[in-house]
Amino acid sequence: MQLTSQQRREIRERFLNVDTANVADVLDEMGFLNQGLAPEFQQLSGTDRLAGWAFTIRGQMVPGPQGGDPKKMLACSEIKEDEISVWSGDGQGICYFGELIAIGMREKGSVGALIDGGIRDLLWLGKMNFPIFARYRTPVQSIGRWQVTGWQEPVFLAGATTKTVQVSPGDFILADLDGAIVIPAAQVEVVLAEAERLTQKEAEIRKELAAGLSLADALNKYGHV
Repeated sequence: MQLTSQQRREIRERFLNVDTANVADVLDEMGFLNQGLAPEFQQLSGTDRLAGWAFTIRGQMVPGPQGGDPKKMLACSEIKEDEISVWSGDGQGICYFGELIAIGMREKGSVGALIDGGIRDLLWLGKMNFPIFARYRTPVQSIGRWQVTGWQEPVFLAGATTKTVQVSPGDFILADLDGAIVIPAAQVEVVLAEAERLTQKEAEIRKELAAGLSLADALNKYGHV
């Protein structure tokens, strides 16, 4: 069943209250063992939490003229509310994403970006408070060096426990201080409900520890968390 826009928004807002660590544990229990992204992905702009539905963009190093990338502009124009642009490609040392793209995507309702490559304009992106997780920063633009070749199709990003992790349109992306993880679209609601349960369990444990319960007694009572 296809989710409505309101349902998608409510799910995204709920994910903002759970941690990637709990999501990773839930995915492990469900047999999805390789959904974590490479540790090089880090928060470079905005808040320390990124959550949204994946809008995928793919590109590659292709020498070309100065003057822009029409496919890149078209791809960026199609993003929708509560979506995160997920950028994949073979770019080295160049930026896929900067201030003007962020402005345009935010106008469309985008809530952040996840970039398997570089970004620039960090000062201005920071003033926008636009959430971005990327692998590196660079002043070097992509124009003339790297072009978009496709969007809203499966892409592959650097993984934590495998070389790559597939991200398909409609998957869910969650990133925080611990890193970034990909939740397959078909599993999003189940993963969220269980991650919320673990979050509540951890809150109860912290409360009891603060009240004087020993760690050993907490483990006996609640088990491994």
